[in-house]
Amino acid sequence: MLQYPAIDPVAINLGPLAVHWYGLMYAVGFAAAWWLGRLRARTAHSPVRPAQIDDLLFYLALGAVVGGRLGYILFYDFNNFIANPLMLLRIWEGGMSFHGGLLGVVAAAWLFRRKTGVGYLRLMDFVAPLVPIGLGAGRIGNFINGELWGKPTDLPWGMVYPPLGELARHPSQLYQAFMEGLLLFLILWVFSRKPRPAGSVAGLFLAAYGLFRLLAEFARMPDAHIGYLAWGWLTMGQLLSLPMILGGLGLMSWAYRSRQASF
Repeated sequence: MLQYPAIDPVAINLGPLAVHWYGLMYAVGFAAAWWLGRLRARTAHSPVRPAQIDDLLFYLALGAVVGGRLGYILFYDFNNFIANPLMLLRIWEGGMSFHGGLLGVVAAAWLFRRKTGVGYLRLMDFVAPLVPIGLGAGRIGNFINGELWGKPTDLPWGMVYPPLGELARHPSQLYQAFMEGLLLFLILWVFSRKPRPAGSVAGLFLAAYGLFRLLAEFARMPDAHIGYLAWGWLTMGQLLSLPMILGGLGLMSWAYRSRQASF
């Protein structure tokens, strides 16, 4: 049994300015996406030129933050938002939805595509491997914030988080950091090293993330103000991930049948 290492969620205090670890994790994710994007843009089959990476990352970052916050409000905390609309701005307290962020990125990529003329599916195939490092960093931010804890466990790596009592719990944030971050990145990076049918990399991202999220939710406590949606185990995260799995598999199947311009 392990003890949670109480970590101050504020990384740096600069007078009236407090830099939170959660915000730094977003910076890590965007920096990694920028560096990986520059690396991928140099390959012969890239649909994006190196000179376009800065603009692309601006679009994606804006879509991820705005979509992530709006998605959290819509899917998880709409009643509190109605009572206190200013909570929309307090992203350093947590409260970002991956599924909302995904919709924001999809919309932002569409706007970038309209500006540049890049094929949409090829663009999403380019973007997909850039995302997991940021997802993993975000889960580490959840761990530092002491949020999204797992269910009680007697496994040797169970962790006691004092505000929740003396029971050891799954460090589910770290499970998700590994699966949605490192493992998903390796799968997508290796898969996309060779030209693939347009849409196949994006489809693999959707299916693999949805599967990893669905599995991780079995070890994670549901949001206290929502609870389980059905059958004593179905969570909101799982419900939102099921269409991702089906849509991702469908997109991959379509991509390999149609064999449109490869990426």
